[in-house]
Amino acid sequence: MSVEFELNETCPPEMTIFRAGAGLQDVPAGISNRPFRYEMLLSSRTDGENTVMHGVAGSGVITHWHSHPRGQILYVLDGEGLVQRDGGGIREIRAGDCVWIAPGERHWHGAAPAVPFSYISIQGVKDGSAVDWMEPVVLQEAGQ
Repeated sequence: MSVEFELNETCPPEMTIFRAGAGLQDVPAGISNRPFRYEMLLSSRTDGENTVMHGVAGSGVITHWHSHPRGQILYVLDGEGLVQRDGGGIREIRAGDCVWIAPGERHWHGAAPAVPFSYISIQGVKDGSAVDWMEPVVLQEAGQ
């Protein structure tokens, strides 16, 4: 799937402050079962650099299956979320939890059915991309 977030060519060359909420916008179509809000805190297409995103998902909003070429760190800020790796069970995550998703590991994540979810995600860039989007999660797989 060729859905892409808008990324800069490289990270800023010096210290930069990103004001909370200044870049909040809707996610591109084709990456989740329903729209949610995000802000890119750091973005790059340069190999070896990182992208950092703040996501805010309403109750029951989950991403499509996807993977990250250099892996992903999810840090839960607020609410309750769900995460699942392909072939594994659905796991609950809560504020303060940190999840490591290995490079190339097919997975999804999102908000629990009755509770919103906000998080920070960090993923490295390889070959100009930080994520490979796939098909939607089948509802039975998401427990919804």
